[in-house]
Amino acid sequence: MSYSLVSVEGRVVQSVLDDLPGLLAVAVVDTSSGMSLASHSNSPTLNPDTAAAYNSQVVKQKQKAISALKLQDETIQDILITLSNQLHLINLTKDGHKFIYLVVNMHDTNLAIAREVLRLYANQLN
Repeated sequence: MSYSLVSVEGRVVQSVLDDLPGLLAVAVVDTSSGMSLASHSNSPTLNPDTAAAYNSQVVKQKQKAISALKLQDETIQDILITLSNQLHLINLTKDGHKFIYLVVNMHDTNLAIAREVLRLYANQLN
């Protein structure tokens, strides 16, 4: 567990953990640097801090694609990556400077609820 309950990011991680106790991992990430600002993992094999760096590249590339397509009025709300047994969800803040990265077991989690939880807490990071 690597978060400080003093920081806004640490409180967001704890709140997501409280609302989705069966999650595999969660992190609040700075988009530009890829650095995890707060994180938690319930899986010994899943390091959300490492995943944060790679997922920041996914976000940046999608932001570049939106720009290249001249979609001026469009912003990324979330990015869903579906694996065979896991859902990886990236939910950006409105300004796109931070995102919450969530990993859950796809068979144990309601995607709509997970999305709503992340949307709620991403709004607190602005």
